[in-house]
Amino acid sequence: MAEFPGVTVDLSEQLEFPGDSYPLTGKVDVATYTVGEKEYRLQDGIDYDVVFTNAGTGVLLTGMVRAHATGECDRCLEPASFDIAGEIEEFYLFNEPEDPESYEDGYELLGEDRIVDLGEPINDAVVMDTPFVVLCTPDCRGLCPVCGGNLNVEQCDCAAQAEAEWAEATENPFAALKNLKLDE
Repeated sequence: MAEFPGVTVDLSEQLEFPGDSYPLTGKVDVATYTVGEKEYRLQDGIDYDVVFTNAGTGVLLTGMVRAHATGECDRCLEPASFDIAGEIEEFYLFNEPEDPESYEDGYELLGEDRIVDLGEPINDAVVMDTPFVVLCTPDCRGLCPVCGGNLNVEQCDCAAQAEAEWAEATENPFAALKNLKLDE
């Protein structure tokens, strides 16, 4: 998923001294997002509530994103919805570090213009809080693997038939040979 567009924050007039904070709330008006091959719809965009703090050597960004998303149930393919409440935590250095290798996960530099793009941190928080498996209900029964019927709506006897055939086959070890056709 590409980061969300148009979420830049100008900190050039903010955070001049260590310990200074700058709170910010807003909304990203986006209708859909994707994770892997799955697409999700957002009913009312993504709300964010963040705080920028001058930590002396850089700016610490912390906060939350919230959204309500709808996708497809991974078991029955019906609509499924869920809430997103993801955390944001990023650190932007003022200057290039003396020992860049000491930053195992890499680092971000705050440019001289002191503009921060929130698109990537918001994107990361939304993706990280999206469930790996989306279900319409926690006890979704899914689709029948034989007839394809939605087991939440209707019952089929495919499982009973398969169980009966299995029981018959395991009762007699030679039962699998009954359908064997030999040329005479």
